Amino acid sequence: MELIGEVEDFIYQNDSNSYTIAVFLTENKDIVTVVGYLPFVAIGDSLKLKGNMVIHQEYGEQFKIESFEKLMPKTKEAIEKYLSSGTIKGIGPVTARKIVDKFGDETINVLRYESDKLSAIKGITYERAIEIGEEFNEKWDVWQIVSFLEGFDISANNSKRVYDALGKNAIEKIQENPYILVDIVYGVNFSKIDKVALEIGINKDSSSRVQSGIKYALLLASYNGHTCVAKRNLIEFVAGNLEVDEDTIEDNLINLKAQGMIVIEKQHRYELVYLEPLYRAEYNIAQKIIALKKAQNIKLLKGFKKEIKAYEKLFKIKLSDKQAEAIEQINDNNVCIITGGPGTGKTTIIKCIIEIYKGHGKKVVLCAPTGRAAKRMSEATGMEAKTIHRLLEIGKFEEDKLGSIDTDVKPIDADVIVIDEASMIDIFLMNYLMRAIFLGTKVIFVGDVNQLPSVGPGAILNDLISSKVVSTVTLNQIFRQAAKSKIITNAHEVNSGKNFIGKSDYEDDSLNDFFYINEWNQEKILNEVVSLAKDRIKKYDNFDFFNNIQVLTPTKKGKLGTRELNKSLQEALNPKVDEIEEKSYGDIIFREGDRVMQIKNNYDIYWEKKLLTKNSKFENGTGIFNGEIGRVSRIDNQDKQLEVEFDDNKIAWYAFSELEQLEHAYAITIHKAQGSEFDVVILVVPNSSNMLLTRNLLYTGITRAKKLLIVIGKNSLIDFMVGNIDVKKRNTGLEYKLRAIDEM
Repeated sequence: MELIGEVEDFIYQNDSNSYTIAVFLTENKDIVTVVGYLPFVAIGDSLKLKGNMVIHQEYGEQFKIESFEKLMPKTKEAIEKYLSSGTIKGIGPVTARKIVDKFGDETINVLRYESDKLSAIKGITYERAIEIGEEFNEKWDVWQIVSFLEGFDISANNSKRVYDALGKNAIEKIQENPYILVDIVYGVNFSKIDKVALEIGINKDSSSRVQSGIKYALLLASYNGHTCVAKRNLIEFVAGNLEVDEDTIEDNLINLKAQGMIVIEKQHRYELVYLEPLYRAEYNIAQKIIALKKAQNIKLLKGFKKEIKAYEKLFKIKLSDKQAEAIEQINDNNVCIITGGPGTGKTTIIKCIIEIYKGHGKKVVLCAPTGRAAKRMSEATGMEAKTIHRLLEIGKFEEDKLGSIDTDVKPIDADVIVIDEASMIDIFLMNYLMRAIFLGTKVIFVGDVNQLPSVGPGAILNDLISSKVVSTVTLNQIFRQAAKSKIITNAHEVNSGKNFIGKSDYEDDSLNDFFYINEWNQEKILNEVVSLAKDRIKKYDNFDFFNNIQVLTPTKKGKLGTRELNKSLQEALNPKVDEIEEKSYGDIIFREGDRVMQIKNNYDIYWEKKLLTKNSKFENGTGIFNGEIGRVSRIDNQDKQLEVEFDDNKIAWYAFSELEQLEHAYAITIHKAQGSEFDVVILVVPNSSNMLLTRNLLYTGITRAKKLLIVIGKNSLIDFMVGNIDVKKRNTGLEYKLRAIDEM
């Protein structure tokens, strides 16, 4: 339905994304609360809104905006109200009244075409009159952008980004070349832009179209984890997608290369094509790794074997030969990789390194890619570990803009840097990290190369190991205590291609920490999950869901995906109660006590650290990052905000308009769980896409459990996952660059 009227007042407006709650006066003089994205809108603006009336369970009837169009104020009252709102600099209520009294129904025409006449108003000089006309016309141009961009399926909340990039002549520039939108708006619908461009007469083989098609194909590849694409494959894809001949694509590849927008790198028999920022990030990483490797080993400690023996004696442990080798390699090399599965002693190595180097007055810094991984590292070592973002003090930047690889970072003051969960680091984060490290610093990457790769592009840990230019120690011995755990034993079994089903050759004293439920019926699996989470596990070993238990699944979709599981688990574990506040956002109901996860990086959000003891130092800061989990501690419907206490005791407040940053986390995907460990994991294995049902996904899910693991799924699906090693290889050039630069 449509509403036509004026904006009476703002209840709320988010400055960053223009999400707005406003009081709207319709043509029929009805007062309506409207909600949605309204960039460039001011009090007094006349709008045509398209959307639907919805019933909010707390605030009653509201109009949910799907799209809007700005209209020129038609009545003298509307014009005066618009000018009085302060939207035109220097015009307040008194001046607005004078202008309308003087020019009446002709006010808009005067402002647009004859602004010099405004100088007839006392207090407005000729120069100021011209400025007022220019500002009014600039805002008029801006008004048109939102409705114009709707034709490209670009939402109102992205229209401000387009305006910021292209300025007041944005429409004219887009009409000349619609393909410039591909470079501005993340995830833009290329097919829609292409369709509009062809309709307005742009030729199929025009350079703007073909070059945009090439860049879009490379962007698509980066979304799938690749940093580059084989030239031959790229040409075939673009030719099929754009229906142009290969010679035209070749010519435009040369043109893009000349402009510095892409790089074509020859590797052996292949030519690989990169978007320039991705190539530069890869090159920067390779160059810095080799520079670190070849720098003088100024942190070398003499008599190191004696140091290791002293550590063993002090802590009454016996390191394995591989562990001792790893620690010696760290001393002998500036860059070192320690890789291995669970129970192989990676944490013991880190603790030994901390003890020895700190004992010599060296500064050791610990970090990890995510908040949960950093927290786990802190708990395991007894020393503070930071997220890489926090360590580098990376400020807010456009994560979806590849040019952000030049973001400023804080240099790391350290003699030794230990980076845990290195398999999760993508090319962007690695680029930032390398830029922050001084030559002469020892850098130790710790991780499990058999886990899932990073969400972003690149295969950093795998490429570093495969290049063979960095000293690498692979831990493959499971320690006796760890070998008692069926979780750890089965993780290694799965990783080696063996199935845990029916396995019975455990030692008599093995831990009873692993259970498998063979079930194929989705409804029964759902009931099992809810029953286990609600009370069965607690009866088994007094585990509490909110403190100890996490449900994992490979997918978001379907009855056993995160969306449906979260609804069922919320209903069972935190049902609606009159005295508990709740807040609806879209089709999600947030309730006090809910477990939630931050699903996008927010560098600006303010937080305070909960004081754990009377002597604790108060801490505050900004930034909550993708993957951080907490609980809704309070919902304030009067002030329209929701409070979350995160697992590391940070407390942050979210305006109701910012709730798109949160989702329920009773169940999360295995990808989201990477880098985390939970006391108890209920691992659901539903029938899903073959791309998801892989060995390393199953392995990653298993290794998230610390004390108890329950796997629920069908025998044949488990068999398939164990056998499915067809993990899509990522196209990257880091391994090649590392070798090439090392040989220089």
